[in-house]
Amino acid sequence: MGSAISRDRLMKLLEPVVGAEGLDLEDVTVTPAGKRRLLRVVVDRDGGVSLDDVAEVSLAVSAALDAGDAMGAAPYVLEVSSPGVDRPLTEPRHWRRAVKRLVKADLRDGTQVEGRIVATDETGVELDVAGAPRRIEYEDLTRGRVQVEFRRLDDAEDDGEDGDEG
Repeated sequence: MGSAISRDRLMKLLEPVVGAEGLDLEDVTVTPAGKRRLLRVVVDRDGGVSLDDVAEVSLAVSAALDAGDAMGAAPYVLEVSSPGVDRPLTEPRHWRRAVKRLVKADLRDGTQVEGRIVATDETGVELDVAGAPRRIEYEDLTRGRVQVEFRRLDDAEDDGEDGDEG
């Protein structure tokens, strides 16, 4: 099964199934795993994905695959998950879902910029770069990555649980 052809075929088959569950299909991969294959389906939506969402979409995807021959006769394992923090930001919806997060963005001119996403709209993203706002159009971005923070912006106020007085 050619990887590009099978991925495209699976994306076309599963996009409406995942969409009917109110989720976006982010990626599909098939990799060999011994005598079986591992089918990874990555889904997301604004506000995130719960375990219940994953369970429901898993059932729907499994039913769609069983009804057709997209995976052929060989056995496979289905894994449905949400994207990890290391997922590249390549679509406007990815940037929108990362508002308030610190990101590093690669620009088409070969430079990089790091800042916190303040806002997004249909055409671009606004970053806070070292305290100064910077607007970048999506057409000028190649991709971005959320930066791992041990203390996120949402945690900035002292919750009093660490023994600090302040």
